Amino acid sequence: MENRNGLVVESTLSISSGTAEREAAVEMVGELTGSERITVGLDKGYDCAACVKELRELNAIPHVARHKVGSAIDGRTVRHDGYQMSQRIRKRVEEIFGWMKTVGGYRKTRFRGVDRVGWGFTLAMSVYTLVRIRNLMVQEEMT
Repeated sequence: MENRNGLVVESTLSISSGTAEREAAVEMVGELTGSERITVGLDKGYDCAACVKELRELNAIPHVARHKVGSAIDGRTVRHDGYQMSQRIRKRVEEIFGWMKTVGGYRKTRFRGVDRVGWGFTLAMSVYTLVRIRNLMVQEEMT
């Protein structure tokens, strides 16, 4: 999700393994083009040394919610105002998943198999983005 408008930028489906979310996040960041540094807002599940290191190697600043004890994120990152803002905004991604469960019909998938479930997941993410763009355009017209 990009932070300015809450649009889905990338989505992927993987088989649950305990580290699949972190691996997918690093892979998706690695596929981004451009040479500018980016920030990536993540929840506590991504607060591990390996994930933070890999993201930094990809020229990304990991704005990871910190564990109270043993966090991989140090004071260099959290001292900036951008970190606090990123932590507030990253919660918008939950709106996407909430929409997928209620409107998109993904509380329980109708499909079986990684390919079919992945196809349906990507379709639902695409529809969410189209609806979000429409809503943003309506908001802009009203102002």
